[in-house]
Amino acid sequence: MNLIEAIILGIIQGLTEFLPVSSSGHLEIGKVLLGVNAEDSLSFTVAVHGATVLSTLVVFRKDIATLILGLLKLKWNEETQFIAKIFVSMIPVLIVGFFLKDYVEGLFTGNLVFVGLMLLVTASLLMISSVIKPKAQKPVGFFDSLVIGFAQAVAVIPGISRAGATISTGLILGNRKDEVARFSFLMVIIPILGANLLDVVKGDFSASSGVGTGAIIAGFVAAFIAGFIACKWMINIVKKGKLYWFALYCAIIGIFAIVSTFIF
Repeated sequence: MNLIEAIILGIIQGLTEFLPVSSSGHLEIGKVLLGVNAEDSLSFTVAVHGATVLSTLVVFRKDIATLILGLLKLKWNEETQFIAKIFVSMIPVLIVGFFLKDYVEGLFTGNLVFVGLMLLVTASLLMISSVIKPKAQKPVGFFDSLVIGFAQAVAVIPGISRAGATISTGLILGNRKDEVARFSFLMVIIPILGANLLDVVKGDFSASSGVGTGAIIAGFVAAFIAGFIACKWMINIVKKGKLYWFALYCAIIGIFAIVSTFIF
């Protein structure tokens, strides 16, 4: 992987992690089109995912500080309840991580037909959430957080957008737009950090990975900047309720991925 390819993949990861278009699906398409395999370098994968987490921490730094201060009061206050909901939302993805990890990893084979079909599923989910608009807007409850957590667990499949699945699910459940966006972005921090930590513990970061330090740094910076912009942009988009444009985009890219298999 050269410097330009690392930057391109970093930008793809940063933008698509927060936009409802599936970062895993776009990375699979990007790797095939560029003729590289970023998964061969565990260090690069950890770097770009770490960059998106860092961008989330920067965007939501005030919210995170408020949650931590509220938790330290050792009371069942709003902040403590929010953190408890975050942990409830993690249950489904933890089950997938412990019992289905090998199966999920087997789906990342560069099969663009499968990725394209899953992007069409994402498009359908985004369109449904745009059409179904519950009159009552409620905060994210404990049951809601568990259901949204299941949506996040399903989104480990390449082509299913994590942001799209979790935000759409919350909107369909009738959660407030601003709160479901905030919950969706904060709920992913611990799972990604945990997954990256396991990769660091189990992985081999030898020089033989084929990706140089410069490319890893370039990918990290690109993913951080793109992630920061996409995260702030997505918050405003959810508030305005214009997810149908992303549904159209996912449908187009999904069809392109399927058709490209038979052309290239």
